[in-house]
Amino acid sequence: MTEAVEPTEEALPEQLHETALVDIHRGLGARLIEFGGWLMPVQYAGILEEHRAVRERAGLFDLSHMGELVVEGDDAGDALAAALVTDPRTLAVGRAQYSMIVAPDGGVIDDLIVYRLGPERFLVVANAGNAAVVSDELAARLSGWRAVLDDQSLATSLVAIQGPRSAEVLAPLTDVDLTALRYYAIAEGNVAGVPAHVARTGYTGEDGFEIFVDWARGPEVWEALLAAGREAGVAPVGLGARDTLRLEAGMPLYGNELDRQTNPFDAGLGRVVKLEKQGDFVGREALARVAKDGPAKRLVGLRITGRGIARHGYPVLDDGEPTGVVTSGTHSPTLGVPIAMAYVAPDVGEPGTILAVEVREQPVSAEVVPLPFYKRDPSTR
Repeated sequence: MTEAVEPTEEALPEQLHETALVDIHRGLGARLIEFGGWLMPVQYAGILEEHRAVRERAGLFDLSHMGELVVEGDDAGDALAAALVTDPRTLAVGRAQYSMIVAPDGGVIDDLIVYRLGPERFLVVANAGNAAVVSDELAARLSGWRAVLDDQSLATSLVAIQGPRSAEVLAPLTDVDLTALRYYAIAEGNVAGVPAHVARTGYTGEDGFEIFVDWARGPEVWEALLAAGREAGVAPVGLGARDTLRLEAGMPLYGNELDRQTNPFDAGLGRVVKLEKQGDFVGREALARVAKDGPAKRLVGLRITGRGIARHGYPVLDDGEPTGVVTSGTHSPTLGVPIAMAYVAPDVGEPGTILAVEVREQPVSAEVVPLPFYKRDPSTR
């Protein structure tokens, strides 16, 4: 999320999509804003409290604004391998991978998660603001293949529970064996009596689950999880805390760390680009050049050691000269210090390098640190 002034609900533009849970959010006192063409809760009790709930207990998210695109047919795997930078054909049924769809010049159109639901049936999850663009682009790239795209974005509710107690809360409500469900895996079953796909994925840096159900059944799942999690301290969480959580976890946000002027190697995500896979794919030539020559910029973590908070768009300085720009920044609720992600020149991107961020026209000292800023205790799973 950027630092733009957030509109009040009364001042929101018309024609916004609303999730099936919007009345629940209003009943919980949520502050609703426009995000990616949707009316979404940015906070309930407060960003800091919601952030801590996820880190310490568990938080409940309405992610029904995300895009859900089903690709199936005899050539579905081959078609997606030609359309994306990863190779979905390598996935076992029930597994998932982080992926990207790029333009011919290598610029990122969107980052995605691809789930393999069957031998030639895949679920591609896109960001809300890019869902229509990705749907159209994928449909065009499937042309000539024996594969079809079914855009189920407006027919799917997506509810997520994230945090160290998420499995404890979800387990009694589902017939999916959560102990056997690995990270980046998905299984079909029921949640609170509702047919669902349950994925062990998330955007917070914590263990957690994302639950895909028919649009109208989303409120049932939400209410069941909230009731089951009352003793565990489960809290509803909005987009504000989702942003601070993902920043601590070093996860990119499209429009901040990723965009059409950025390629996966710039973002330190060259590992997802499978240049060696069989068959050509859109953007291969451009990305092969970057892999050979190196990226023109480098995404780094910054720990602000001076007084001030780095915000999106603030200049980054090296010996007083511009070397880059902050993409995301906040005061970390978990670490208790200001943190940021920024693009800088590759030669000043090594951890330990001392740079500065221009905050209100004053240079504020910042140290380059490894990403992510926060890693959960693996014993919490």
